[in-house]
Amino acid sequence: MATYLVGDIHGCLAEFESLLAQVSFDPEQDTLWLTGDLVARGPDSLGVLRYVRSLGPAVRMVLGNHDLHLLAVYAGISRRKPKDRLETLLAAPDVDELINWLRRQPILQVDDDLKLVMTHAGITPQWDLETARICAREVESILASDSYPLFLNAMYGDMPNHWSPELSGLPRLRFSTNVFTRMRYCFSGGQLDMLCKEAPSQAPMLLKPWFNLPSQLPAGYAVAFGHWASLEGQGTPAGIYALDTGCCWGGSLTLLRWEDKSYFSQPSLIAPDREAMAAG
Repeated sequence: MATYLVGDIHGCLAEFESLLAQVSFDPEQDTLWLTGDLVARGPDSLGVLRYVRSLGPAVRMVLGNHDLHLLAVYAGISRRKPKDRLETLLAAPDVDELINWLRRQPILQVDDDLKLVMTHAGITPQWDLETARICAREVESILASDSYPLFLNAMYGDMPNHWSPELSGLPRLRFSTNVFTRMRYCFSGGQLDMLCKEAPSQAPMLLKPWFNLPSQLPAGYAVAFGHWASLEGQGTPAGIYALDTGCCWGGSLTLLRWEDKSYFSQPSLIAPDREAMAAG
């Protein structure tokens, strides 16, 4: 039995299957953690969703910003972007089933035995673990409800950017969604900056990667995340695992075996696009 963590797949089904073959992944014995952004930009988002869904309880995944964008496109709230390559998925005969499955997936995973936390983008330093759990449940609940189009219509936007327990309604849900699926940088007080997408070496001095600010998570807990391909899996403190290595931009797909912290990599079959990787 093993626990495998895989970075953002982005429709790269062939690379995903090759990576799992490297470690002889067995869904009857092993557990697969996925950092979100299963879809968009790569060539086979439909195949990825079908395959991940077929794995059933062997998968522990979280939703990413591109997964939420797919839900918004399906609901008629956001426009299709040709570069996302979602046409085949949206025209598939089982698209309704796949969308209804996808919107019922978590936005936060926590395993207290492994002392492992996973979200797509990270955990704001303004939250302790219990607050993160509460805020995740709120987002997950409305996504799974019949009111999910209302939430998707209101989730776009960069404000509010500062946490307060008094936040309520759609602004609270938007803040939580930005933390879990879009965050990269924070100001020193923990406020989110949603504009900068540069690598840390090129970011303004006022900004710090969220993982370089003091954390309120319990001692000994690790955080795994994706979303930030331009990090290329490097430059994070101990206990913080950046797993998006830009497969859909021509980088690679990365897998971490949790038990011994061994890394495995599958090079992309797509021509490199470093500029797109930086933009995320």
